[in-house]
Amino acid sequence: MPLPETTPTYYRKGFGLKAEVHDTLAADYTGRLVDLLRQRDYVLTAGTVTVRLAREFGFCYGVERAVEYAYQTRTKFPDRRIFLAGEIIHNPHVNEKLREMGITFLRSDGGDFDYSVVGPGDVVILPAFGVTMRDFETLRAKNVVVVDTTCGSVLNVWKRVDSYARAGMTAVIHGKYYHEETRATASQVSRYAGGRYLVIRNMDEARVVCDYIEGRGSREEFVSRFARSASPEFDPDLDLRRVGVANQTTMLARESLAIGEEIGRALARAHGEDYRAEHFRTFDTICSATQDRQDAVEALLREPLDVMLVIGGYNSSNTISLAAICGASVRTFHVEDAQCLDVGRGAIRHRPIGASADIETSEWLGGADHMTVGITAGASTPNNKIGEAVARVFATRGIDPGDIV
Repeated sequence: MPLPETTPTYYRKGFGLKAEVHDTLAADYTGRLVDLLRQRDYVLTAGTVTVRLAREFGFCYGVERAVEYAYQTRTKFPDRRIFLAGEIIHNPHVNEKLREMGITFLRSDGGDFDYSVVGPGDVVILPAFGVTMRDFETLRAKNVVVVDTTCGSVLNVWKRVDSYARAGMTAVIHGKYYHEETRATASQVSRYAGGRYLVIRNMDEARVVCDYIEGRGSREEFVSRFARSASPEFDPDLDLRRVGVANQTTMLARESLAIGEEIGRALARAHGEDYRAEHFRTFDTICSATQDRQDAVEALLREPLDVMLVIGGYNSSNTISLAAICGASVRTFHVEDAQCLDVGRGAIRHRPIGASADIETSEWLGGADHMTVGITAGASTPNNKIGEAVARVFATRGIDPGDIV
């Protein structure tokens, strides 16, 4: 868990400078067209284009809080060196703003961050994803000021994993083993002797786990497959007998719930229902904002749409989840920002679902005389970037966004 809030150099509640940073935040992140869409019941029609915006989108409370605390930190400590452990959130524009404010980003190699450049009296901001227990211990020893913006939903998952470890259960985490949030969550078991975790990416990997629980599969193949996503000295023969399921807060909610049910059924088939009742736990730890955005986009998909635009960082898990939901129902383009829409050529640069590189599609908004475009955005996408994308959608069909009133 985080450092005690009574520690004089540890802050989780900001510095009471909300009013001082309000105007700067509004100038950096407010979007006129987004405000107009809200006023028009999330539908805007001009010329041959209708834009329908999901009713829940963009910045969530946890992201707003993290970004605001970073701005407050710069205001509170104008003359101190300020460092950020990784990215505050997964949005390149927000992170670039912080760099412009003189905040130095610390890098990691997929493990711990490099704190060698940080000295006594410096300020270190922890991102919304949280950091590992080892990071906390390193910072405690360095006598620095820590500003912790870890999202409350992430802290709730940590509490679950902590309770599993205290009970001697292995934490099986639905997530991406390399993601900052999942690494931080998995590290919670290190507080207990014999603490164990296993990170599984999807239902396919969950079924491998279930097969092993039920006595099928090779130990050598299992250990090799999960070598990078299991705790050190993980023993599947011992550590899959008592299991608690948790998840990275931004994963697909329906898949997380299904994975928990599947593992519970496997334990029951292997050892009986009474055994399952005593030795298995599962909770829905998807954050409410993630769930709200997924529910809102599913509601939007029930409307007649020609194409769906999903806006957000390519390394944003919650945005990727939204794109996956949309892609199952309608032609979908995941773009990082408005710059991906080439108005002059009518082309779009986008990241297909499951791909690791961008591709370009020509005349993406061509076809029918009238096109209806659905739009949503990940929880780390600010309104101004959503508004810019909406403007380019209209401009692609020759409609001047400035004429929309």
